[in-house]
Amino acid sequence: MLELLRIRDLALIEDAEIEFSSGMNVLTGETGAGKSFILRAIDFLTGQKMGQDMVRPGKEQAFVEALFVNHDGEETIIRRVLSADTGRSRIYVNDKLSSQTTIKDLGTSMILHTSQHAQQKLLQPAYQCVILDRFLADPSLPVKKDAILATLRGLLSQKEELRQRSASLIDKKDFLEYQRTEIEKVSPYPGEEDELLEKKNTLRAQEDAGRCIQNAMEIMRGGPDLSGSVSALRAEMDRICSIFPEYGEDREKVTEFKHYLDELASKLRTQPLDFDSEDSIDDIEARLYELSKLKRKLGRTLDQIVDLKNEIQENLDFLDSCALELAQIEKKEKEQAALLAEVLAKLATAREAAAEKLTNRVVAELKGLGFSEHVQVQFEFRPHELYPGLNEMRGRLMWIPNPGQSAQPLDRIASGGELSRFLLAITGLQGESERPTLIFDEVDSGIGGHTLNRVGEKMQDLAARQQLIVITHWPQLAALADRHFLIHKGVVDKETFTTCRQLEPQEVSAELERMAGKE
Repeated sequence: MLELLRIRDLALIEDAEIEFSSGMNVLTGETGAGKSFILRAIDFLTGQKMGQDMVRPGKEQAFVEALFVNHDGEETIIRRVLSADTGRSRIYVNDKLSSQTTIKDLGTSMILHTSQHAQQKLLQPAYQCVILDRFLADPSLPVKKDAILATLRGLLSQKEELRQRSASLIDKKDFLEYQRTEIEKVSPYPGEEDELLEKKNTLRAQEDAGRCIQNAMEIMRGGPDLSGSVSALRAEMDRICSIFPEYGEDREKVTEFKHYLDELASKLRTQPLDFDSEDSIDDIEARLYELSKLKRKLGRTLDQIVDLKNEIQENLDFLDSCALELAQIEKKEKEQAALLAEVLAKLATAREAAAEKLTNRVVAELKGLGFSEHVQVQFEFRPHELYPGLNEMRGRLMWIPNPGQSAQPLDRIASGGELSRFLLAITGLQGESERPTLIFDEVDSGIGGHTLNRVGEKMQDLAARQQLIVITHWPQLAALADRHFLIHKGVVDKETFTTCRQLEPQEVSAELERMAGKE
């Protein structure tokens, strides 16, 4: 049961607090007063989306909070805050941050909302089948069917993907093998080109160094002997120093230079000129040329060619293993198809049994809502192929409002008033087990006179069982309320506000007179 609803800065509502009672709660007010905002706030709390334009102008956020109490007295507080800037909302369940999925799950057990929009859904055969499934003896059957079907569709998708890829590669197989052969002839490896260029540069540098050593040796022993010339210079410096002692330091430097040249000559003579390399520059140049030809032939860089080789091998391996993979998938597909066939058979039987019980109960409800004593309702089952050779029997709601007529789909002959009563009957049956709060938004549309009284009696019966929140323009229904709320729209200081307040007993009469058109 929804005990308390608090709304702040939502659309035209600045601040409203509504304390609902058990039984029937009625919301009335002039057309356009804002009754729908109350219901939208409840829908927002139970997982429906809401645009940021619903935040009251000039406010940063809208806030909706509700207190629910279940049959065991356990309380659940749901609060949702909508940002005006981002349009995002934060959800709290019992003051803990939660998710939209959580409140949607909670909402299905706490709120059952019917409206004029729900009337249109009722006309859709797919929705009629959903309603029927809610009355199955084993409600897990549709869930099992959907799970198996999802698995089957996944397998079919995998199979189709394998077949398409296989067909594409078969067309290119000869070319792939040609590319692989060309690459294997050269057998490049990652980074080989850079490695060869580095070796080539190193060998050239070593050759240049060898030539420099040879040249230095030639200079030292070629032409006039450099070492001998320095020795002669040292002898002359000895004689000069005997006459001019101040040249003693110069003589020592010449002597040191003579020793240095002797050491350098010895060092250069012992320098090995045969460098340790497995490859010659000619070998390297030949390999680089081979790699270059391969790059031109395939139109790719060397690293791309190495990757291409791996890709080609993967594709060719795939072609070899594709048949096995397809066989494995087809085996799984066959197993899942067998499971689906089993579940569909059980589901068809369960739906037929549920349809008989449901239609009998709907007929009883409709008779109580002013339909003919001869009204008949039935489900017509038609096959819908889910998988080749496997059909799901889906029920479509058919009815015979008067004797002598043939069964017709609900969407062809039902008037607005008849649809309203159909919806009321089915909603009442849907809410029997969990007994959520039933919200009726102008479900009395298209109804009047004696039929309206019958609808009121039905709502009273439902209100004795569970909580109702009803929006109506009929005073006959509003008069049955256990608690009556007036929605009013007004302008204060050039701002528009929607307010909601509970009417006192003495105020209810005045509102009922207004609804009846009395002054």
